[in-house]
Amino acid sequence: MRIGFAVPQYGAFADPKFIGGASARLEEMGYDSLWTADRILAPLTPSDPYPGGDGTMPPAFATFFDPLAALTLAAVNTCEVRLGTSTLNALWQPPVLLARSLASLDLLSGGRLDVGIGLGWLRDEYTATGVPWEGRGARLEEALDVMEAVWTEDVVEHKGALWTVPPSHVRLKPAQRPRPPVLLAGFTPAALERVGRRADGWLGVALPPSDLRNAWGMVLGAAERAGRDPSELRMVVRVNPAIVAEAAAPVQVPHVGTVDQVVEYLRAVAEVGADEALVDVQASARSREDLLELAESVITGLRAS
Repeated sequence: MRIGFAVPQYGAFADPKFIGGASARLEEMGYDSLWTADRILAPLTPSDPYPGGDGTMPPAFATFFDPLAALTLAAVNTCEVRLGTSTLNALWQPPVLLARSLASLDLLSGGRLDVGIGLGWLRDEYTATGVPWEGRGARLEEALDVMEAVWTEDVVEHKGALWTVPPSHVRLKPAQRPRPPVLLAGFTPAALERVGRRADGWLGVALPPSDLRNAWGMVLGAAERAGRDPSELRMVVRVNPAIVAEAAAPVQVPHVGTVDQVVEYLRAVAEVGADEALVDVQASARSREDLLELAESVITGLRAS
C-alpha cells in the first residue's frame, strides 16, 4: 500500500515557506503522495456540526491556505511524489475555470496530479459562495462532464441545465492523458454508485475495516454494472489521528492513538484492499517540528516489518 501525508496548510502551518520546505522533507522521508484539503471559512455558529469528535470544528480551520496554491508549492519543491486533493469541493467555482486550474497544475507538476473531489458537509460554505445546497449530486455530475470535455476534447462544447460552453478551442490540456485521475468522496449509496460508474477511485475516511470493505464492495458492484473493470479503481483512505503518548482504548483508534496504534490501523486498511492511505496530523501537532517528527514516526513504523 502506498502512503501519503497531508500538506501543511491550516492553522499555524499555513505559511508558504513551511509548506514548500515541509513538502520537500516529506518526499525525502519516503512518502508516496502529498494531499491538500479544502475549507473556506469557520462560522461562529455553524449550520452543521463538524463530522467527528464532539461536532466542534477545529479552531485551526479559521486559517486555511488555498488547496491548489498549496499543491503548487508542493509541486515546485518536490520531484516524484504524487499530488492530490482530499478533497477539493468542485462546486464552489465554475467547472471551466476549475478544469483550467487543474490542467495547469498537472502541467506544472509534470503529470503528478490526482483530482480528489467531494461535496463538503457545511451548508454555510455553499451560502458564502452563492451555490445552492440542494441538488449537489446533479451539479457535480454536470461539473464532471464539463471538466472532462475541457481536458479531453479538441473542440469543447457543452449544453446542460447549469452551464453552457459554446464550441471552443481550449488547447491547454493536462500532462496526463486523457486526463488526471479523478477520485470521488462520499458514503451514501448514490455517492458510492457514482464512484463506481464514472470515477477512477474512491476517497474514503477512517472507518472500521468492515465498513470500508462494505462500502468498497458497493463501489466495485457499481463499476461492474456500468460495464467497467473494477480492478482499475483505487481506494484511498484519509486518516486524521490525534497522536497521543499513551495507548488509547481500541474503540478510539484510529481517531486517537499512539503512532503504533495508527500504524496498525493503516495495516488493517491495506488488508481490506486500500491502495493508498494518507495521514493528516495538523489538528493535533503542537508545532512545525512536532508535525515533521510525527510524519517521520508514522512512515518509519509503517515501513518496518
